[in-house]
Order: sequence, then C-alpha cells, then structure tokens
Amino acid sequence: MIDVAIVGGGAMGSSIAWHLAEEPTVANKVVVVERDPTYARASSSLSASSIRQQFSTPLNIHLSRFGIGFLRRAPELLGVDLGLKEPGYLFLASSLGEAVLRANHAIQRGEECAVELLDPSALVQRFPALSNDGIALASHGTANEGWFDGPALAQAFRQKARDRGVHYLADEVVGLAPNRVTLRSGQTIEARTIVIAAGCWSGQVAALAGISLPVEPRRRSVFVFDCREKLPLLPLTIDTSGVWFRPEGRFYIGGGSPAEGNDPAEAPLEVQHHEWDDIVWPSLAHRVPAFEAAKVVNSWAGYYEYNTFDQNGIVGRHPEMESVIFATGFSGHGIQQSPAVGRAVAELIVHGEYRSLNLSPFGYERISAGRPVRELNVV
Repeated sequence: MIDVAIVGGGAMGSSIAWHLAEEPTVANKVVVVERDPTYARASSSLSASSIRQQFSTPLNIHLSRFGIGFLRRAPELLGVDLGLKEPGYLFLASSLGEAVLRANHAIQRGEECAVELLDPSALVQRFPALSNDGIALASHGTANEGWFDGPALAQAFRQKARDRGVHYLADEVVGLAPNRVTLRSGQTIEARTIVIAAGCWSGQVAALAGISLPVEPRRRSVFVFDCREKLPLLPLTIDTSGVWFRPEGRFYIGGGSPAEGNDPAEAPLEVQHHEWDDIVWPSLAHRVPAFEAAKVVNSWAGYYEYNTFDQNGIVGRHPEMESVIFATGFSGHGIQQSPAVGRAVAELIVHGEYRSLNLSPFGYERISAGRPVRELNVV
C-alpha cells in the first residue's frame, strides 16, 4: 500500500504532490494519476492565470496572499521565472453594485489588503483610457495582484515532484472505494489517502464512490485581441457587465460569462465566437473607446471547475470516507490558490491537521449541512 494516490495532475494535484515530496518519508510513496498527460484540455493549461486579493471571503484572501509570495519566489523554489506582472485588478460597479463593492472593500481592508476605492472622477484621472459612463464606484488593488504563466507553474510543480520521487501514471480512474483506486488499464492502487484533485471532472470521479460532489465543467471562451492605439498599462479590469480584460504582451485578452441560460455543464470545449459579438466586444468598446476598433487575433476555450453550491473551493476529508480528501471546486481561482492549497493538503496528510492556514471552513461538511460559504467576487 502506498501513502497517497492523487487523482489529477494539473496545477492543484501537482502542487499537492510537490509539497508532499518535501517530506522525505512520503516522497517515494506518492502516485499521481492523470488521464491526459498532454494536458491539452486541462484547466491549468487553458487558464488566464491571474491572481488577486479582492475576494469577499477572507479565507480566499489568505490563500492568494500566500500564492503571490510563492509566485515571487518561484525562481528559488521551482527553478522557473513565471513572468509575474503586478498591475493589479480593477473592479467597476454601477449604482446597483456599489453596496456590494463597498462591503467587499470593508472585508478586504479588514484583512489589510492594498486596495483603494475610486469615484468616477478619480477613476478616469488614474486610468484615462477608460470611460466612467455608468460607473458609481471602482475598487483598485494597488499591490499583490496581477497575472503570471500558469502552465509554467503547473509544469514546474510536476517536474520538481517527479525529481523528488513522485510517480506520474498516465491512466484513468474508473473505480473508487475506501483506500482503493481502480484504473482503466486494470491496475488497482491501494493507498492510505486518496486525493480528488481532478479539476472540473472531480464530481464525476467522486460519483464513482457514491459521493455527491457539486463540481462540474463550465465552458469559458477567452479572446485575444489587438488594439491599434497604444494605451498606458491597465490593470485586469472587470466591467459592470462582468466582462473582463487585461494586457497580454502586445495584445489583450478578455472574456465574460455566457448569457443566462446558456451555461450548460460539460458543453463541448469549443470557442463560442458569437460571445465576442454579443457580449464581450460591446462592453469593451463602451468601457475603453480605443477598443471600438479591436480585432480578434486568436481565441481558446477552457473549463472552469465550477462549484454549483457556493463557488468556493472544497478542501479536506470526506466525513464518512476518511481516506478521501478533496481539493477541487475553486470556480476559476484554483491556479492562483494552488500553492497554498497544496501546502495545506500536504499538512493534513502528513500531520493530520492544518498547520499554516486552517481550511476547515471549505470542508465538505458545509455542503451536506447546507451551509454555503459564498464567494461574491467570482470573475
């Protein structure tokens, strides 16, 4: 029997593996099962890979605070420069969203986040490329927020975990029971601990053991576009419509949630080009006049591991099947929280408890008890 079998080798599963590999008594007894070793459809490979402090849930703030420090130290810890850029996040609110923005700001200031509120006049003074039409208030993160190379982070976690003895197995889990994983190849793995970190497919993996886990794949399209006019550096901006954009090299990337009623689980992983015309471009052109002439030059689609219960991560042991630990359901902010969650889950496995950051509020028990910990700032 091995110590740990991790189902899913993306950023989250590989972060857990890497942190476990730091423990000399565990490293050679960890197996990661990943059905797609190319990671072509993995959320870690298709993420926009951004990081922020501006959450409505204090625990999310703590997770990402550790994450930003980890990303800065990636050359030292993982031997890779992740190209971290920190121009911040900018949330825009209309009069309908102003109260929520102020409430979130109070939580963030209570957690000592570097965040400021800007009225419409101050907004355009700070960011003259933006229009303040329809804006009642803006929240700007002045430090510890930005974006990075997410696929490089996931790859570095994998490589360093392998270097320290973690075994990666290209196979698919088709059966799950206490302390036992059955693979499509016919192989059976017996493990003291089984971690479900299969991203958007975690609900399907849990169902193999009869566990109801409210995590499902939700498709999101991302558009790469060009702007003829050279603009000053802008933060990652979330419009009142929910459409977001940020710089990406000499281009920009952006997207938004599908129209209400058009967000089915496990939709084909294909770019919804009509979303650019119907949802994304109209909002961009309204908010940044220079984007009226924006031209799409590329696009891709990826899956969110969407937690339908409260849009927050599900982390910790199953209350009845104690050999199973969850690390999933992060609803779009998993890659930025993978360093902290990997550390926490490794602590739980090795020491039987969280030592650095208590993630028990994100435990599975809240789901069975009907006690959501709802995250209001989901982008």
